[in-house]
Amino acid sequence: MELTGTVIALLPEVTGQGKNGAWRKQEFILEIPSQYPKKVCIALWGDKIDQANLQINDSVTASIDVESREYNSRWYTEVKAWKVDKAGSGNSGSNSGGQPLPPVTTFSEDESDDLPF
Repeated sequence: MELTGTVIALLPEVTGQGKNGAWRKQEFILEIPSQYPKKVCIALWGDKIDQANLQINDSVTASIDVESREYNSRWYTEVKAWKVDKAGSGNSGSNSGGQPLPPVTTFSEDESDDLPF
């Protein structure tokens, strides 16, 4: 799922130690434009905090997962971003991770096409 909007707040980074080692989390508030704008709190975890390099007023598209979990008979829901793209970041020729794009497969006209349309 993707959400597009403007970063209106950056919450302080939180760190801790878990059974799998140290962890980092930073939440930001994304305002989604509409007749009645909505605000969504989205969490970034680990190295994704540095990769996103978010600033207030950035226009972004966040690819998210929504997850709920139970603790002491109460349910908690978290919206986690697994990718954040800034608007106008020039991603048309390359990807945001700095890695080369996969090769493009091309077909010649003499190859048969099994598709009925």
